Amino acid sequence: MAPRNAVHDQAIRIDREPDVKEIDVLWITAGLSCDGDSVSVTNAKLPSIEDVVLGAIPGLPKVRIHNPVLAYEVGDDFMKPFHEAAAGRLDPFLLVIEGSIPNEEVKSEGYWTGFGTGDDGQPIPLPRWIDMLAPKATGIIAAGTCATFGGIHAMEGNPTGAMGLADYLGANWRSKAGLPIVNVPGCPIQPDNFMETLLYLLRQLAGLAPMIPLDDRLRPTWLFENTVHDGCDRGGYYEQAEFASEYGQKECLVKLGCWGPVVNCNVAKRGWMDGIGGCPNVGGICMACTMPGFPDKFMPFMDRPPGSMSSATAVFTYGKVVRALRNFTQWRKNKEPRWRHTGDHLTTGYRPRSFDGKRQKSA
Repeated sequence: MAPRNAVHDQAIRIDREPDVKEIDVLWITAGLSCDGDSVSVTNAKLPSIEDVVLGAIPGLPKVRIHNPVLAYEVGDDFMKPFHEAAAGRLDPFLLVIEGSIPNEEVKSEGYWTGFGTGDDGQPIPLPRWIDMLAPKATGIIAAGTCATFGGIHAMEGNPTGAMGLADYLGANWRSKAGLPIVNVPGCPIQPDNFMETLLYLLRQLAGLAPMIPLDDRLRPTWLFENTVHDGCDRGGYYEQAEFASEYGQKECLVKLGCWGPVVNCNVAKRGWMDGIGGCPNVGGICMACTMPGFPDKFMPFMDRPPGSMSSATAVFTYGKVVRALRNFTQWRKNKEPRWRHTGDHLTTGYRPRSFDGKRQKSA
């Protein structure tokens, strides 16, 4: 028998553990960000937050989500489950981090971020929360590009030393259940991408799914294995060398600065809400917000990407030929067959059968 790999072994181990009946989702938005990911997720439909929290999906454990943007509780009442988890009195729980993690060691005083207060009455910095909660978490999700790769706040020249969660904990970090960090980038996050990932992890913890498949940047493979270009409504224009020269035109946007051909993201195919939207589908260029090198490696925005002119020129050499051949084929095939007409002669090629089953010659 062929040896099983480590991921397969881990999947079997998790599936054989007792089913999780209840689980808390501790969602910290105190990283460097705009809370846009939390706002975006309220638009999710596949599934919605309401479906998960209200138990509308069969087989899932009971879920309690603690998010400051969505919570009714305030103050100490809201912070209670976070302190309980840090003390080891809340188990199991999933930890969601939104916003990039600053380096609190690169300054002489103060703090970059704070979430709740400690016994001394001082704000607790985000890195301290991660240090307290990560070892006890069943799994961790980095929500949005800031949390996954650092995002805007981690640009060259920033004073905070900001970084993504995997930069802080290490890319090989594993939870106590053996789960790696799960990165779901996007600026903001595509709502169904996050909720679908959360749903997968909940099903895995309930013993209903194998180990979550991730790419080499810890992104869910099924969501980020293809490029924006693969699902773009304008992709057909590219191969025919038809490029927009200004915004508002229907053709491919590569010459206006779109990075879609090299960016791992499904928004062009999935849309933004109810299948509608997606940056290039509605006239905006792809700025590569789901990529680890964003934003530095893709700036200046709205300029032609390096290599776009050479690739566009190469496409142009055969694009006209492809377009001409397709136009010719379309002209030929955009007609009804010649036998569809009025008159007293049947010209379809039909030959009636005789009584012995043999075809007779048509008149």
